[in-house]
Amino acid sequence: MADIRYDIIGDIHGHVLELRQLLQTLGYREAGEGYIHPEKKRKPLFVGDYIDRGSESVEVLDLVMGMEQAGEALALMGNHEFNALCYHTPGEAGEPLRPHTAKNTKQHEATLAGLARHNTSFSKYRDWLLSLPLFLEEDGFRAVHACWDETRIAFLRDRMPAARLSDSLLTEAAARGSELYDAVEVVLKGREIDLPEGLFFYDKDGHIRYNMRIRWWENPEGATYNDLRVKPDCDCGDAPVVLDLLPDRWHYGSAEKPVFFGHYWLQGDPALFRHNVCCLDYSIGKGETLAAYTWDGKPKLSPGNFTAIRHRMHGWGAIRSV
Repeated sequence: MADIRYDIIGDIHGHVLELRQLLQTLGYREAGEGYIHPEKKRKPLFVGDYIDRGSESVEVLDLVMGMEQAGEALALMGNHEFNALCYHTPGEAGEPLRPHTAKNTKQHEATLAGLARHNTSFSKYRDWLLSLPLFLEEDGFRAVHACWDETRIAFLRDRMPAARLSDSLLTEAAARGSELYDAVEVVLKGREIDLPEGLFFYDKDGHIRYNMRIRWWENPEGATYNDLRVKPDCDCGDAPVVLDLLPDRWHYGSAEKPVFFGHYWLQGDPALFRHNVCCLDYSIGKGETLAAYTWDGKPKLSPGNFTAIRHRMHGWGAIRSV
């Protein structure tokens, strides 16, 4: 697939109108129920989180699944797809792998409402969602939903050569404390570190947090908590990172292949973190933008390769186009 030009698309979260607008802005044209590009060797690569938040999760699933099954797109699993699989899958004792607590149900409620509105069930999408790989590596780049952690990726390669879960692996991955749980948690949700005593913040859903997701592409040696935070949710000042609280001191180096991911609810115009580090989640689920990066095969990423569509409430306009 090295000769294919990919349009790598971030978290969609139930916003099919913005997705269609983005595909059209990138030059794709409707074909049947999906989209194709006039350049035959060009296709979308979706990095996960198709559902929840927005009201059109079913419509997004139908579009992305149809394109992927027709060979017109690639799609990865996000943490919301993993959570949904666990929410709708009973364990050995008959209880769902993801408990139906008020918190978990609220996170999933937009999708549940969409399924009810369309008079369909999650089972229509379950097998396809379970088949989605957790990561992708091509000759010139890597893609994952949240974190390309070398140790966890190597473990997952050993456990699942095709990077895909099975029913038995899903059950194992949902079991807190298992090695597979840890690997899937990091790859789909990111690396975290505990905050210094007395510091905390409230996340986007109002839940109190005593740990934060970190910039896994930054060297933690000599860094402060503010240096490593992905978003300015919590001001930890110049408190130095307690390295012993990290599982290791690894970070994604500047000489590695370009890596693409979503997950982190960024805001503003799309921008690179580094010449080989690109996040594509720009908070469409909170009324911001839906972003894409057109991979042109070059080892150094370019800010000019972004395309982003504003949320419909802002009038649709393309923020930046390739």
